[in-house]
Amino acid sequence: MADLPLDQVRTLLAVVDEGTFDAAAAALHVTPSAISQRVKALEQRTGRVLLLRTKPVRPTESGEVLVRLARQVARLERDAYAELGLSGTGEPTRVSVAVNADSLATWFLRVLTRVPEELRLCFELRREDEDHTAALLREGVVMAAVTSSPDPVPGCSVRSLGRMRYLPVAAPNFAARHLGGGPLEQVLLDLPVVAFDRRDDFQDGFVRRLTRGRSGASALRHYVPTSEGFAEAVAAGLGWGLVPEAQADPLLRTGRLVGIAPGRTVDVPLYWQQWKLDSPALAQVAETVTATAGEALRA
Repeated sequence: MADLPLDQVRTLLAVVDEGTFDAAAAALHVTPSAISQRVKALEQRTGRVLLLRTKPVRPTESGEVLVRLARQVARLERDAYAELGLSGTGEPTRVSVAVNADSLATWFLRVLTRVPEELRLCFELRREDEDHTAALLREGVVMAAVTSSPDPVPGCSVRSLGRMRYLPVAAPNFAARHLGGGPLEQVLLDLPVVAFDRRDDFQDGFVRRLTRGRSGASALRHYVPTSEGFAEAVAAGLGWGLVPEAQADPLLRTGRLVGIAPGRTVDVPLYWQQWKLDSPALAQVAETVTATAGEALRA
């Protein structure tokens, strides 16, 4: 580490976390000039621009590598202090995890209740689409993530969790009013649809598979950005949608939802990615996540 002084790396992390040089100076109890000098020295040492001087500041791609390093070093230091019995401050261990909304709503919260209390872990969950959680790992924002990508982020390990199944469903009155007037692949082109947000193309992908790539879902769509709200919006008759099996099954049993494409489901493989650290806290969380996912997801 002689080539990367830890005080400079920690300063870079403080600037990113606090958002400005002045705020980082206040957090580290030094002058803004000292913060600026440390960052400049680190940039000269690495030969790369590490920060975009915006408000708030943002790390460049090279800066993200060092921010991730700083967080990992901090994690290892806390674990070492705990093993040496030197963590007398009583500060709990904070574990940051990116989780997609559907996992959060259906199975992931059980993980938090199953981690042994004696570990004194505090979880900081970041809700993000499973296609985008890996970006938070790359940026060093989180230590671990539930993701749809089997390709490991640099410096991370990957393990398979299982498959989350989605069912194409609608409210009974919605289905009676809109379906039955022709082939499903044709009807869905104009049928109101529910989507999570403007980045959500999940329903479009389902329709493209039905139409062999000719078209996505209807432009007549409602955006409902919570997993529970999404399922309720479909059950209320706003449109059709792909609802996680765990949420759809009870609504199907009570008649609030009906299937609109018998025999057609969508399975999304999920993976657990985490930093490659010899950290007892992360190891315990990973084991608990894997075991809980094994109960909740399809193999």
